[in-house]
Amino acid sequence: MKKIIIGILLFVSSALLNGQVLDNTFGNNQFLAAQMISVTIGGSFPVTGTFPASISERVDQFVTRMYLEVREKAIKSTNDPKLLKQIQDELQNYTLRGIKLIRASGEEIEVDLLRFRRTGDFKYNPYLKNDDVIIFPNNNLKNNFFTVSGAVNNPGIFFYVEGDSLKDALELAMGINEAYEEVTKAVISRLSYDGETLVNDTVDINANIKLERGDQIKVVAPEPQRKNFYVLVLGEVKYPGTVPITKNKTTLYDVIQAVGGFTDQASLRRARLYTGNSLAVFLEKQYGVKLADQPDLEDVQLRNTIVRLESMLMFRMSNVYPEDSSYFFLENQLRVLTEGSSLDFTKILDPTSDIANYIVKSNDVIIIPAISHSVFVFGQVARPGHVTFVEGKDYKYYLKEAGGLGELAVPEDLMVIKGGSRHWISPIEKEVKIEEGDYIYVPKVRLRTFRTYAVEYSIIVSMLASLATVALVVFNIFSK
Repeated sequence: MKKIIIGILLFVSSALLNGQVLDNTFGNNQFLAAQMISVTIGGSFPVTGTFPASISERVDQFVTRMYLEVREKAIKSTNDPKLLKQIQDELQNYTLRGIKLIRASGEEIEVDLLRFRRTGDFKYNPYLKNDDVIIFPNNNLKNNFFTVSGAVNNPGIFFYVEGDSLKDALELAMGINEAYEEVTKAVISRLSYDGETLVNDTVDINANIKLERGDQIKVVAPEPQRKNFYVLVLGEVKYPGTVPITKNKTTLYDVIQAVGGFTDQASLRRARLYTGNSLAVFLEKQYGVKLADQPDLEDVQLRNTIVRLESMLMFRMSNVYPEDSSYFFLENQLRVLTEGSSLDFTKILDPTSDIANYIVKSNDVIIIPAISHSVFVFGQVARPGHVTFVEGKDYKYYLKEAGGLGELAVPEDLMVIKGGSRHWISPIEKEVKIEEGDYIYVPKVRLRTFRTYAVEYSIIVSMLASLATVALVVFNIFSK
């Protein structure tokens, strides 16, 4: 595959050398032709050779033009997505630093196009002259690098050039980030050649210190806490949306006050708070919240990975029987995904209550649904669906309004599912107050065919036969 990519690049280079760039860029205009010069590119660049340039071009403009023309032709050479990705990666494998510009007179000029793009200083990006030669170094960031991290605007890994200083590094990192205060120190960590010794040197950020290959620079400063802390409130409140909060002092009562309180249609019994650690996928389906419109909600794939990891950690040293593992995983995922959702909002209007003083965290999502005005009856009833809620009526009333029980219903297993907690309660065994938003589920008789009975009985017979065999072996042993 590498040979294919190189072959494509060589083909493009040949096309350029055959004058296609000259024809496409400058045409046949004699005046422009009089302004043209010849420039050679060598070293580690996507295309090498001698090409026409304009006397008004600087190095950055020229090499960018060469790169874009090569890239355009290379992309058109294949429709294979994998090959296209590899070609693009190969084309981008060059550095903007440590470039040598050699004049026809023998003069050598150090060119640093990255610093030019960072600072706008043209001394790093000189004009071209006829017969200039531009040599690109090998882009070896594995061994020829330094890093900058901490309180800077553009942390990252940079190509090391002999003579680089701390000042140069900070310039490439686009200076100190103004969000940080009292930034005066940097720590330069320098590893020995054999990788066995690490020396950390704390220096003034204005010190003129020469760097070495592999230096790791961290500009130290206390992390600013002026961050975008907020919670999202949806549903039946007067002013739904985001609410700015403190890092760890804003209460749930404060948040509700900030959104103007609840509307008359708010169902506090079914209100929920989902923490920033909760999976928010269902918000899009259940409440119309578009995750793409909420950039601070974490990546769904990452959140799913966290859920799986959490399940594995919980299960690793458990005493759960294998046949119970599926149920355990279900419960554990619900624990992770619905963290914080069991708060009782019916008491939140009392500022002295525990829920009112619950400390919210950034990225919490608070959902206040509307009053349902109905009870949902489903399962083995004649007309499953919503039945208008009537205060004080028991489950029998709602079954009657849903058309009564079906022939295959199992009334003794009937369940009331509470709309707030999703708690299943048998109204046969315990008196249950029906509330708006509740569910009533009527299960169905399990239909069993001859095949079902045969399979079950065959298992029982097989087990009995095994036990009989074991008993016979034991009897024979002890009868001797």
